Amino acid sequence: MLKAILRRPFAACLLSLACSSAVAASSPYSTMIVFGDSLADAGQFPDTGGPAGATLRFTNRTGPTYLNGSGEVYGLNSSTLLAGMLGVAPGDLQASTSPVRAAQGLADGNNWAVGGDRTDQILAAITTQSQVANTDTSTGVTTVFRTRPGYLVENNFRADPNALYYLTGGGNDFLQGRVLSVEQAVSAANNLADGAQALSQAGARYIMVWLLPDIGQTPAVFGTPLQTPSTLLSGVFNQQLVDRLGQINAEVIPLNVPGLVREVLDDPARFGLAADQNLVGTCFSGNSCRANSVYGISGSTPDPTKLLFNDGVHPTVAGQRLIADYGYSILSAPWEITLLPEMANGTLRAQQDELRRQWLADWGNWQNAGDWRAIIAGGGQKMDFDTQGNSASGNGHGYNLTVGGSYRFADDWRAGLVAGAYRQTLEAGPRDSDYKLNSYIATAFVQFQATHWWADLAASGGKLDYDNLKRKFALGISEGAEKGDTDGNLWALSGRLGFDLAQPSSRWHLSPFFSADYSRVEVDGYSENSTRATALTYDDQTRKSKRLGAGLQGKFEITPQTQLFGEVAHEREFETDQQDVTIALNSVPGVDFNLQGYEPQRSLNRASVGVSQKLALDLTLQAGYNWRKNDDVTQQGVNLAVSLDF
Repeated sequence: MLKAILRRPFAACLLSLACSSAVAASSPYSTMIVFGDSLADAGQFPDTGGPAGATLRFTNRTGPTYLNGSGEVYGLNSSTLLAGMLGVAPGDLQASTSPVRAAQGLADGNNWAVGGDRTDQILAAITTQSQVANTDTSTGVTTVFRTRPGYLVENNFRADPNALYYLTGGGNDFLQGRVLSVEQAVSAANNLADGAQALSQAGARYIMVWLLPDIGQTPAVFGTPLQTPSTLLSGVFNQQLVDRLGQINAEVIPLNVPGLVREVLDDPARFGLAADQNLVGTCFSGNSCRANSVYGISGSTPDPTKLLFNDGVHPTVAGQRLIADYGYSILSAPWEITLLPEMANGTLRAQQDELRRQWLADWGNWQNAGDWRAIIAGGGQKMDFDTQGNSASGNGHGYNLTVGGSYRFADDWRAGLVAGAYRQTLEAGPRDSDYKLNSYIATAFVQFQATHWWADLAASGGKLDYDNLKRKFALGISEGAEKGDTDGNLWALSGRLGFDLAQPSSRWHLSPFFSADYSRVEVDGYSENSTRATALTYDDQTRKSKRLGAGLQGKFEITPQTQLFGEVAHEREFETDQQDVTIALNSVPGVDFNLQGYEPQRSLNRASVGVSQKLALDLTLQAGYNWRKNDDVTQQGVNLAVSLDF
């Protein structure tokens, strides 16, 4: 932010880069490229009060003394923390134009943010030239530490389409007296939007942009005559920025940082901050603001994690962590939300597996022509998702009740109908987000069986009721949660054709078969039930599945009353496009973005085994177990059923 603040000491707790990376998932982005001011600067300037070769970041030192010359480095800022969570390569997290790294012969990184830069200088770092310089406010003399061509210049005006671009800026336009009117606020916002536009035109697809924090609610301005006009002009800046961002042809992801800060100040104790202190009128270091008398660097119990601001305008490491977690909560939301259609697929396949076990138990033992067979079945399922680069891990559980029956209308043919109710829960992501689904599925079927040949055809339809969708995520030392609910529907077609290698009267049967399946799941869009900065709205999702398979099923008559049966099959999925979802922040209307999530796998293996026991002439008890597995999803189920002929 303010270049005069650049030369002053900062203080408190560092979360190391190794620690940040330790919790990182496999990155869905090729890298993260940062532009901005001191709020995102990863260490462009030399740290004259730190260890030899250290660079300056605009937050507090690591402690325990928090003092210059103590050997303590500065904490990480939000952009570096976020990149670490995303699994970005450590070298990419470094500063782009640091004279310190250049002198040490170290490679430049992808963080182009420079402390003190205004929005016009941020735009220049993208389109013309990056410069690390400092102006002495008392003499007006500018010292240039290093310059290099801007990002697009160095890359022949081609942006990496798979990278995440991260932009923040505007504070220095205010603090350097460049924004004193509505027109100047609009102009500064346009500079930042022009940077995002230039990146988009060069091929960038994913661009995360901060809304400007309320300058009037910083210790440097709070309580001064500039507080009210700074707050008003911050709002003008953000309105113009949002208007422009909504017109850019890219996936622009706004960060409602001012909204987040308001929510933190409304309930500071929840986030580990001191609820009994003035968190806007005081700071930790005392630079350009009044040091807190309790938790400030010279206070009775120095602790920057209890305060929101380190100095007049920069957050402490506690504030940096909150902003990083907030950004990650938005980026990771589709990794969980795109699992909602997979929950529905799980219930559909549970019914299909249950029905096929019933058919297998009935193989060669249908009811008499002109008779009915009624079935009632109950079961439970377990569904586990492994982490992908664009989806979260999850553990699902469910149970169901199915009723129905079949009618044998000819020697070689019978038809039937079953209907089932399913309850499924899924815990997904590092905070065990909680998603619940009630499914109501009906399947009509027809079967053919004559000597060695057999076939079946089934059509399913269902209603989906997602009655409690609770997304959870980290927010500093606390946890955030947003809730919603939605509906959906599904329908499916399935067919198989097989040949029995044994004679109809044999005690054993073994049959290879081919299968074809098609399904379509639609999940309606919904909004999470709040206007908090973290609350999101999701568009409709559609998940199609087209599979061909081959398998082998068998059956053995242990006694006339007891039979053992099972099958194994391999299927190939032809709808393997990565799922995506369009998202918008409830608090930032007009700017939506499409992010990718779960990627269906091409190969699926499945197996089942069961046993049937005649309890009476027309009454049979069946039990079974099924297993499905692809590279990232394992589904298991158990089932108990009773059938009655009449």
